[in-house]
Amino acid sequence: MAAKTANKSGKAKSNEEIFAGFQNLRAEQRQLANKISELEMDLNEHKIVIETLQGVEPGRKCFRMVGGVLVERTVAEVLPELETNRERLPKALQALHEQLSRKGAQINEYIEQHDIRVQRAAAPDAPAAGDAPAKPNVLVASA
Repeated sequence: MAAKTANKSGKAKSNEEIFAGFQNLRAEQRQLANKISELEMDLNEHKIVIETLQGVEPGRKCFRMVGGVLVERTVAEVLPELETNRERLPKALQALHEQLSRKGAQINEYIEQHDIRVQRAAAPDAPAAGDAPAKPNVLVASA
């Protein structure tokens, strides 16, 4: 039989709705982690390009991709923009890390609220069925 959990409006959520909510939270968490990874790569690229351009004469032509369009400029025009971006990226990364930690806390809250047990496919230390009390909601995730 399907176990039901009451939500804020007093109506019961089915296991499928609980699972869908959990999956949505995990997807949001993965998106945040992907964005953090992307910005860290951008920061490293900015550092490399800035180091390279600092050794070049300021009047030399260079090309920069702006919004999908390749733009021709000089090193003197591009270098300050890159340095400004490099200074802003750590702040954005910090904000994303904070969002990621809040999302993790939100997921943990959701797990506790709906009494979800996460099981891995290859869990060698799984407790015997008689050792732990039965929980109504079980989530099986493959690693």
